[in-house]
Amino acid sequence: MSEKTEKHPAARQYYRAFYQNNRLRFALAMFLTILSFPGNLIGSWLLGEVIDVVAARDLDWLWQTLVFTVIFFVVMFLLSLGMYRAKSSFVYRALAQYKSLAFQNLSEKSISAFSRENTGRYISVLTNDVNSVEENYLKRTFLLVFYVLLFFGSLGMMFWYSPVLTIATIVLSLFPLAGSLLMGKELAAREKIVSDKNEGFVAQLKDLLSGFSVIKSFKAEGEAQRMFDISNRDVEEGKRRRYWWECLLTAVSQNLCADTLQFGIFFLGAFLAIRGDITAGTVLIFVNLCNFVIQPINIIPQYWASRKAAKALIDKLSQVTEENAGRSGEAIPPVLRDAISLDHVSFGYEPNKPVLQNVSLRLEPGKKYAIVGGSGSGKSTLLNLLMGAYDSYSGSIAIDGKELREVDTDSLYDLMSLIGQSVFLFDDTIRRNITMFRDFPDSQVDSAVKRSGLLELLSQRGEDYRCGENGAGLSGGERQRVSIARCLLRGAPVLLLDEATASLDNQTAFAVTDAILHLDGLTRVVVTHRLEETLMGQYDQIIVMRNGQIQERGTFRQLMEQKGFFYSLFTLAA
Repeated sequence: MSEKTEKHPAARQYYRAFYQNNRLRFALAMFLTILSFPGNLIGSWLLGEVIDVVAARDLDWLWQTLVFTVIFFVVMFLLSLGMYRAKSSFVYRALAQYKSLAFQNLSEKSISAFSRENTGRYISVLTNDVNSVEENYLKRTFLLVFYVLLFFGSLGMMFWYSPVLTIATIVLSLFPLAGSLLMGKELAAREKIVSDKNEGFVAQLKDLLSGFSVIKSFKAEGEAQRMFDISNRDVEEGKRRRYWWECLLTAVSQNLCADTLQFGIFFLGAFLAIRGDITAGTVLIFVNLCNFVIQPINIIPQYWASRKAAKALIDKLSQVTEENAGRSGEAIPPVLRDAISLDHVSFGYEPNKPVLQNVSLRLEPGKKYAIVGGSGSGKSTLLNLLMGAYDSYSGSIAIDGKELREVDTDSLYDLMSLIGQSVFLFDDTIRRNITMFRDFPDSQVDSAVKRSGLLELLSQRGEDYRCGENGAGLSGGERQRVSIARCLLRGAPVLLLDEATASLDNQTAFAVTDAILHLDGLTRVVVTHRLEETLMGQYDQIIVMRNGQIQERGTFRQLMEQKGFFYSLFTLAA
């Protein structure tokens, strides 16, 4: 059986993942599969022997046949146990490595690239699609080999007993074979449709669960139920259509065509037995062997089609993980020596719709910068560009003279950390959320805890306190302090904050921002709409943005003395 080379080149790594340090298990499972197929043929021969023993009325022959049968069943049972053990060992190691590689490739995407994608798609390919790959690709690899051997072995045994009946069997087998081949292609297409619909359903479900609080607060339960029902019915309709086609294929191939084959061979064999050309036992052997001919004819095209559908899902995973992959380039050291420089930078998410226009800026190490301005002025976009989110800007962004487009994203993340308005915490302990599941010396963890203002929380609840799903057990200020401690422990020298305190109350927001501004040795770039005089006075420079451009810049005192745009913003906020 030959297969076309995978259409998507990146998929080869996933096929290799199945067999990495797993070839011996595969070889053993395949060897035992090959050893097991003659058991069906021997079983058919035993049925014929019993019938002929009865006809001959030979008790010695009957006892010999019984002893052989018992030994045969014991051997086949032990062989089957070994085969299933080897197959399960191979399959589940292969799946573990397959999913591990997929997650590894996903984790190599940049933060900005990942945020632009639908995570429901990833959940679907790593759950629903993996189940299909397990059943239709890995497990059916062994079954396809087994049924191919069974088919040709049965025909060979038939030919040895009666060439005439064998030729009749081949002719009558053409009908179910044609039906299986024609209908198998449609089954593969319907399997792909089910995968796509499952992906949409998972994405829809993820959205509804993530937006549960919004749904409740706006009393939109009815609308949410309708959205769920539409998506649910859509995916179940796709599964119904696939199942119906499977049933139709079974009815045509196994019921209609198989019955025709079996009864045709049975009556032709009876005719030859009456003439004395073959024995009654041979007729029974042929009828039983017909099952082993018709079964592969029905199953092989279905399995082959579903295997092709599973390969399409592997290709789909390779495309999903390859899209928007992290940018490779030259690694930079995790230290800012001179400055981050923006020179006449312009950028827009859509053509002819600039968000930033002709921005020039210099961010020096160890200093504190505030970026302020109205909604839509380009503040968050500026931070996204600094994090390497987009390469399509004009002008230059340089880190110590190195153009950002040429910098490897992994090394960029070693230099800069971003804290946004939404802080994600795992349903784990405070300490493990701070360390991100890595091992750090206690002294480093304690220092990060102290500098981020978490000492009071840990003294009250302890570092082993579980934060709950997405930090539900902590307040907004506590979650932000955990995120700050993460960044401090990681040691990134440049800290970017994008409206990190926007969702906090004034007192908590002030405390968190003040703690950030008192951190030593870090370059801090803070996008904020909170214009408290006490905080604004601590920044080395305030950058005022308007309509995608830098309108003003200077210290708090300088900007207030100018009585320009910042003065207006501050006066309105007071």
